[in-house]
Amino acid sequence: MLNAIEGIHHITSMARDAARTDAFHTKVLGLRRVKKTVNFDAPDVYHLYYANGSGQPGTVMTYFPFPNIIRGVRGAGEVSTTVFSVPEGSLGFWERHLADNGVTGIRRAEILGESRLYFDGVDGDGFALAEASGDAREPWTGAAVPAEHAIRGFRSATLLLRDSGGARELLALMGFRKTGSEGRRLRLERAGGNGADIVEIEADSAAAPARQGAGSVHHIAFAVADAAAQRSVREALVQEGFQITPVIDRDYFLSVYFRAPGGVLFEIATDEPGFARDEDLQHLGEALKLPRQHEHLRPYLERHLPAIGS
Repeated sequence: MLNAIEGIHHITSMARDAARTDAFHTKVLGLRRVKKTVNFDAPDVYHLYYANGSGQPGTVMTYFPFPNIIRGVRGAGEVSTTVFSVPEGSLGFWERHLADNGVTGIRRAEILGESRLYFDGVDGDGFALAEASGDAREPWTGAAVPAEHAIRGFRSATLLLRDSGGARELLALMGFRKTGSEGRRLRLERAGGNGADIVEIEADSAAAPARQGAGSVHHIAFAVADAAAQRSVREALVQEGFQITPVIDRDYFLSVYFRAPGGVLFEIATDEPGFARDEDLQHLGEALKLPRQHEHLRPYLERHLPAIGS
């Protein structure tokens, strides 16, 4: 078992409009923008990061907003729902708050004994809030959401798969153990993890394949402490037959990527060095930060990237 994996590190999705995506996450969800940078492979596109105040792994939602991207089509082979953790008794506040802000798809549900509020993101992203007791992660308090109701970070992520067997075996290798099931849904949990330590698998053999686009999750990243832990995990996964990329320096963490059984793109990302490596903690996400190899593009990018909120 790969004990080095701590839970979810971040979840990265695609969007169409940078300003709308930024406003939704900062003003409606009450998260902090902790980094404003660009896509390493397409530097004329932002890479925006939203999290708690410090950008703690397990709280980080990130976006690639491609201006001309098609709308995604939900289906098998993707993260279908990203679930955030909120304190017990908070769903009433959130139901009113989301409705007041024109959010669509709002509905309550009980999933495996957990109270949830489902809702849509600006591009039809699948989101939910789950009431969780004892979540000690510090929320961001610089937004309009009261601290007693604020998002603490990720609670879980749901994978929609046509066949869950291979992904279940992989997640077991990664330290996730079955803690519940309900119909076609299976809950797997990493004991003693980082708080973002639940993955659910929803199996539907009749589900059509997902088509990636705006509102789709591009990949889900799992956290390890440092480069040494990442190496050990990578070596173990290679021995299991997975085709894994070399280590890639993403400035704020080191990454390796591989395709999990069922089609979801997995990443293993380090907690180090974090988002304060090039900005003071008090000013995270304010300035445009560019990867070293794209710094020469700054004059062009500052003129052509769309304006987003301060």
